[in-house]
Amino acid sequence: MAMKWHGVMPAMTTAFHEDLSLDHEFIARHAAWMVDHGCTGIVTPGSLGEGNTLTLEERGALWATIVKAVGARVPVVAAISALSTAEAVAQARLAEKSGCAGLMVLPPYVYKGDWREMKYHVAETFKATPLSCMLYNNPVAYGTDFLPEHIAELAAEFSNFHAVKESSTDTRRVTAIRALIADRLAILVGVDDGIVEALHVGAIGWIAGLVNAFPQESVELFNLTVQGEHEKAMRLYNWFLPLLRLDTVPKFVQLIKLAQAAVNMGSARVRPPRLELVGAELAEAQAVIQHALLHRSA
Repeated sequence: MAMKWHGVMPAMTTAFHEDLSLDHEFIARHAAWMVDHGCTGIVTPGSLGEGNTLTLEERGALWATIVKAVGARVPVVAAISALSTAEAVAQARLAEKSGCAGLMVLPPYVYKGDWREMKYHVAETFKATPLSCMLYNNPVAYGTDFLPEHIAELAAEFSNFHAVKESSTDTRRVTAIRALIADRLAILVGVDDGIVEALHVGAIGWIAGLVNAFPQESVELFNLTVQGEHEKAMRLYNWFLPLLRLDTVPKFVQLIKLAQAAVNMGSARVRPPRLELVGAELAEAQAVIQHALLHRSA
C-alpha cells in the first residue's frame, strides 16, 4: 500500500486481554472498523497505543496483525519511539519487515537533547529504511521542540521525509512551516481539539485520538471542514469538543479507552504504570462521555 499522508488517521489504542497480553483478534477488528468508517490509515503504537510498554517483539506482531487486517486498503504507519537511537533504528527496520508503509518518528524518550542531537536521532531513523517518514513534534509531551526552521532543514536533506505531525497546540506553526517550504511536506495535526482551526490554515490530515471510539463523527468533522461546510462542521465540533479535550490531558489513554468501552468497541484495560480510572476521576469522565452519547444525534 502506497503511503499517502492525508485524511483521518487514528493513533490507534492497543487492546489487551485480561492478562495484559495483546488481543490480536480485537486489534484486527478495531482497525478494520475504523477503516470501514473512512479512516485513511492506521498509526501505531504511539503514546496512545502505549508503545512504551510494548517489547520489540510485540511491536512486530502488532504491526503484522494490522497490516494483515487493513494493509491492502490503507497504509499502516509504525510509530517509532525509543530511549536510544539504536533502538529506534531497530524498530524502523522491523516495521519495514512487518509490512508497514510509513514511519512516525518521535524524539527519544526521557533525554531532551539540543537540535544537533535531535537531528542526529531523527536522521538515523529516516536513513534506516526507504519508508516514507513523518516527524512527530510534540514539545508539550516530550520537551523537545522541532522548530519550523529545523523541519525545513530536514526536508532539504531527506527525500523520504514527507510529513509532520504538528502537536505544539499552536496553529501558527502550520503557517510558519508552509511559509518556509510551501507544500514540500504534508502537515497533519495531532491535537484533537484543534483540528478545525488547523485545517483552516493548511493542515491536510489528522492523527486522531477519539476516532478510536467515534470514527464516523471524526471523519465527518474532517470532511465537512475541508469541504467548507462551516455551519455543519461547527455544530458537530461543538458537540464533539468535550470528548476531543479528553485527548489533551495526562490520562488521555485511560480516557479514550473508557470512551471505547462506552460504545462497546474495546475495554478500559491499560498496562502499568497506567491504571484504570477510579472514584471521582472515573465518575467525571463517565459523565462527559455519557452526556455526549445522550446528545449524539445533534
